[in-house]
Amino acid sequence: MILDAWFWTGTAVGVLSLLICVAMTALRRFPADSAILSVAAVELFLLVYGAAAAVRQLGGTALNGPAWEFWGYVVTALLVPPIAVAWAVSDRTRWANLVLAVAGPTVVVMLHRMQVIWFGQW
Repeated sequence: MILDAWFWTGTAVGVLSLLICVAMTALRRFPADSAILSVAAVELFLLVYGAAAAVRQLGGTALNGPAWEFWGYVVTALLVPPIAVAWAVSDRTRWANLVLAVAGPTVVVMLHRMQVIWFGQW
């Protein structure tokens, strides 16, 4: 399996979002703008990743796994940040920042699975 620049960029964005959201959990009593923006950055990365994956696949680069599974992961990953933000803005407690914190690592795990589907097993 190849862990390419897409994976490492997504990991950096996801981990940075996690750190910001955890820090805001300790500092704030309600969802902080910085936490929400960090999750928005995760979503923006996923949009670019999905577009690039579509271009790569339409350009002839084949997946080593089932396409339906890969695109299912892409769509599910795209849903995680908006759901976390919706939950956080409706909750409005300190712990809403922690809900936002979960989005980054969840997306990183899903990105790893997408890499396995795209490039194959180890």
